[in-house]
Amino acid sequence: MKKLKKIITVAIDSPAAAGAGTQAKLIAKNYNLLYLDTGKIYRLIGRLKLQNPKKFNYKLIKKKIKKLKIKDLENKNLLTDNVAVSASIIARDKKIRKIVHNFQKYCAYNPPKKYNGSVLDGRDITSVIMKDAMFKFYITANVRTRAMRRYKEYKQYKQLNKKISYDEILKNIKNRDKSDTKRKFGKLKKTKDSTLLNTSNISISACFKKIKQIMDRKIRA
Repeated sequence: MKKLKKIITVAIDSPAAAGAGTQAKLIAKNYNLLYLDTGKIYRLIGRLKLQNPKKFNYKLIKKKIKKLKIKDLENKNLLTDNVAVSASIIARDKKIRKIVHNFQKYCAYNPPKKYNGSVLDGRDITSVIMKDAMFKFYITANVRTRAMRRYKEYKQYKQLNKKISYDEILKNIKNRDKSDTKRKFGKLKKTKDSTLLNTSNISISACFKKIKQIMDRKIRA
């Protein structure tokens, strides 16, 4: 896609396994945007805590974030369920969120010049990180659909080397939803200016088509 005159900023919030990451990647590819999966940052810190429980502190986190490259978030080990649980717990910490937020905002508003803008997905992107985003979406799906998607994802990545049942994943996602929506800071919620997209019964391509129609209408205006 050729360089646009307008800087595109896209903010996406969603509960776990709703398909936001897939849509964000499609948006990034179609409009040549920097993509950041913000939840992976908390997963990275959550894994850091699991690996270094005695040395885990704010200084270590700051050091890790300072050197963080987006490619570091592609590590498949960040997809394990125990990392997800750890991430959900540390995401409640206000100091940790502040450290992460600074990195997220920098990526959102200072993408490399080769990009037309940025797209971020997570839990508090529309409400905290990118309040003035050009486009805001809230992507969701019913909990059983999301659990099945995550179950298939685990089966796909054999290197995770962990057998986990659908019922376990369903339980974990319900707990994640409760944690994400009830925590004191950066809770998951749909903002009034976000477009709601329920992916329970529509295909990936159908969902992206809706998003593209909304974006193209405004970009070309």
